[in-house]
Amino acid sequence: MTKCETAICQLAVNVYGKTSQCTVCMEMAELTKELSKNLRGQDNAAHIAEEIADVEIMLEQLKLMFSIRDEVTQQRTVKLQRLDNRISQSLIHPKP
Repeated sequence: MTKCETAICQLAVNVYGKTSQCTVCMEMAELTKELSKNLRGQDNAAHIAEEIADVEIMLEQLKLMFSIRDEVTQQRTVKLQRLDNRISQSLIHPKP
């Protein structure tokens, strides 16, 4: 996120506090609903994009709320490396 976007998220944390933790669950549920619709054949990419944006904003607020931005970045790096290793292994040793 840009500095301006992060500042807006910080303002939201300051204004709404921990109650926004409930909102993140609601936003993730709305994304899940749109993904489920898509799996059933609905052409709803625009709705999925909107819900992903909502979830990303809420995740940024959570990182600020818990002061864990650096830890999240470290975990993302570890998990992406693990994913890369699994993909590499599956390409080298494909399952029959």
